[in-house]
Amino acid sequence: MLEEFGQPLVIGEIEVDEVAPDEVLVRVIASGLCHTDRSMQLGAQPLPLPLLLGHEASGIVERVGSAVTTLRPGDHVVTCASAFCGECEWCMRGLLQHCESKRRARPTGRPPRLSRSGEPVNVLTGLGAFASHLLVYERTLAKVPTEMPLDRAALLGCAVLTGMGAVRHRARVRPGQSVAVIGCGGVGLNVVQAARFVGAARVIAVDVLPAKLEQARRFGATDVVDASREDPVEAVKALTGGGVDHALEVVGRPATIEQAFAMTRTRGTTTVVGVTRAGETIQLPAEAMMLEKRIQGSKMGSSQFRLDIPLYCRLYLDGRIMLDELVSETIDLADINQGLEKLDGSDGIRSLIAFG
Repeated sequence: MLEEFGQPLVIGEIEVDEVAPDEVLVRVIASGLCHTDRSMQLGAQPLPLPLLLGHEASGIVERVGSAVTTLRPGDHVVTCASAFCGECEWCMRGLLQHCESKRRARPTGRPPRLSRSGEPVNVLTGLGAFASHLLVYERTLAKVPTEMPLDRAALLGCAVLTGMGAVRHRARVRPGQSVAVIGCGGVGLNVVQAARFVGAARVIAVDVLPAKLEQARRFGATDVVDASREDPVEAVKALTGGGVDHALEVVGRPATIEQAFAMTRTRGTTTVVGVTRAGETIQLPAEAMMLEKRIQGSKMGSSQFRLDIPLYCRLYLDGRIMLDELVSETIDLADINQGLEKLDGSDGIRSLIAFG
């Protein structure tokens, strides 16, 4: 639990309230450490404290509320920050990532889901997955096959869903097209393997860490560009004879977003997957609009997570996508602060907390 921004997390006991009619109690099996958790720990957003971090987890349902119809005790599930109410305008359009009522907390006047010494404990994205148990709204969970290893399944709710979805649903990369991926961490590697999966003819991975570029080759990159040694825009243009059909930025920095747009060819599309800090801006050349280039964002891979997560389970079980290779280490909850610190400049991919 985070008590002060920029400080280590504190491990302790919290109270879990009774399950409400639309809620589910989940025993956590594994939880992934994501750069988003680290950035929130360091104060990227002024979220209320104390705050329970963690948003990428898998587990087993222990109890369900009286109104829950899609899950029952014993089901294996994966969490997703892209919860949905099913009733607002965005949900009716099938754009769950923009749901206006994700029910990440209980309504005012009702007791909090989690508390400590009688005071509410806030949770990141309505989940708070760095804990042995989750009490969450029913529609934050996707059921997965029992044959799916739950430690690997934990990766599906964020890294895989966001990366694969950005290619499949938002950029809509077609067979034979060329793709550049800036940033080859956990999400970026899933962008790379999704581009390979949908039939991109050329997949160019761009990063400043050679170890990440080597990982990108394993996930399907046909070419790599070390941005610490050469201008990535000029390198990509040289490799492709003018630029790529799709550039996907997975860093979340203005400079790399501008680079992604610059390496996109005429009528190409730049898709921003990385999360930027509040208030940051980008500058793009106005004359590029005459080339009919496009730039767009992608939130949570624009995914229908209750459909996509079971699909990715099947693709993994059939040997068609890579998950084992995404895990750099498995740690205990007691080692969480060291795990979060390792995310700073890490050439690893994903660390998993195993709860058993």
